[in-house]
Amino acid sequence: MSEQVTNWAGNVVFNARTLRRPVSVAEVQEIVAGGGPIRVLGSGHSFNRMADTDGTLISLADLPRIIEISEDRRSVRIDGGTRYGDIAAELHANGLALHNTASLPHISVAGAIATATHGSGVAHGNLATAVSSLEFVDGSGELVTLSRGDAGFEGAVVHLGALGVITALTVDVVPTFEIRQYVYDHVPRASLDDHLLDMLADGYSVSLFTNWSSRDISHAWLKRIEPLGDEWYGGRLADGPRHPVPGMPAQNSTEQGGVPGPWHTRLPHFRLEFTPSSGEELQSEYHVAREDGLAAIDAVASIRERVAAVLQVCEIRTIRADDLWLSPNYYRDSMALHFTWIADASAVTPVVAELEQVLAPLSPRPHVGKVFTMTPETIRQGWERFDDFRALVGKYDPAGTFRNPWLAEILGQ
Repeated sequence: MSEQVTNWAGNVVFNARTLRRPVSVAEVQEIVAGGGPIRVLGSGHSFNRMADTDGTLISLADLPRIIEISEDRRSVRIDGGTRYGDIAAELHANGLALHNTASLPHISVAGAIATATHGSGVAHGNLATAVSSLEFVDGSGELVTLSRGDAGFEGAVVHLGALGVITALTVDVVPTFEIRQYVYDHVPRASLDDHLLDMLADGYSVSLFTNWSSRDISHAWLKRIEPLGDEWYGGRLADGPRHPVPGMPAQNSTEQGGVPGPWHTRLPHFRLEFTPSSGEELQSEYHVAREDGLAAIDAVASIRERVAAVLQVCEIRTIRADDLWLSPNYYRDSMALHFTWIADASAVTPVVAELEQVLAPLSPRPHVGKVFTMTPETIRQGWERFDDFRALVGKYDPAGTFRNPWLAEILGQ
């Protein structure tokens, strides 16, 4: 492959012999029918070799854009290369919205749902829960459609790229709305001890940030319909815009200060028109039961000096339970701890291992698109429907067209 392709952070250089950019579904089918190994590259926002292959890497960025709003205005059909930022303004202009977004509008919808990427809010499931139909090219090159109510649908949405190439999907929408974003500085740890669950529920979306250099929360980000005052659980309203990562330019962040604005300009932390950060980072994330949230914070605090030494920022969010087989929120209301590390794998990896060890009593489920050291056996223990998922993979990709060493290890094959 003459063109060197890396992931978003630059810590993975893909080994593919060929990079293909199909311009039609028929071309995707032709590529797949030619045989594997094949993997699909979304927006490259993974931090391990999940999307790597020594065969053909497919980018869907050049597929014709599809934004088809249903007649009942309850869903939108989009192509497999669409980013959240591509559809947000279009939906809003038509009086519609997504129920939630991730921090970055730069990521592809199909890529985000493959690993159950999420926003925040006790009432909101991860982004994959909004999907009502999937269209994908399976391992034989056939075009398959699975919709809610079909056998295996709950296993196909969070799919790790194991079933095929997602060429289109249909996503639930809601009426558009305005929302405000507030940032509060220096929320004391005592507030978490006494009110953590109330704090996490005190907004449409709530994020708590810390670098673990102290016990306190350095800043809290709240997205709310209703206005708030100058104080929040001991934190003071920020005197200007903030960026989640210390030292990064605040102009990259969406508008704060409680100014109401359309949902797609407030729910993400970052503006689509700016690169959210330099990409010089690694990331890890772990989900625990929401009721174990304080115990998880205590566990991280027990090694906070080790964590802080290699950390840029940690974000604490909450996600509603769902029924998607490989979701880290499967039948468990969750609190997620997301770690943005420095870009030094040799320094970060042993700390990640320590972190997993102190969280282990709480049965953490990792975001598998990020950096982790858990064994595949441990990860599979958190997937109650894993055997059903493996059978689904056998049905749609029996020859292993979409298999790579990373996926083979996860599947235990």
